[in-house]
Amino acid sequence: MTRSDHQRIGALGERLAADHLRRDVMRVLDRNWRCRAGELDIVAADASCVVFCEVKTRRSVRFGGPLSAVTTDKANRLKRLAKLWQRERRPRSGARRFDVVCVWLSRDERFAAIRHRKGAL
Repeated sequence: MTRSDHQRIGALGERLAADHLRRDVMRVLDRNWRCRAGELDIVAADASCVVFCEVKTRRSVRFGGPLSAVTTDKANRLKRLAKLWQRERRPRSGARRFDVVCVWLSRDERFAAIRHRKGAL
């Protein structure tokens, strides 16, 4: 699979995850927020806090499930990025949560299964 295939699949997974979060009565505040330190896939808000979502999309489990791709280093980087985002955006709520949204695509990408792991990190 080429780099552009990976990017296309990742973008599809992030769009599906954002749609899922909206259906779950969350408000998407930012998508693909970037700074020099890295990128946050989705920043959303629910009734009680700001939610930083890492989205992992897979078409198979050949290289492990989506959740296994979020290493301790990745989790620590996300927490640092969340602080930077909060400093820049100054949201009303100081409470925050770190979720992982796992997206499994069918081989033809016509079907998706989504699992939202709240407080996964």
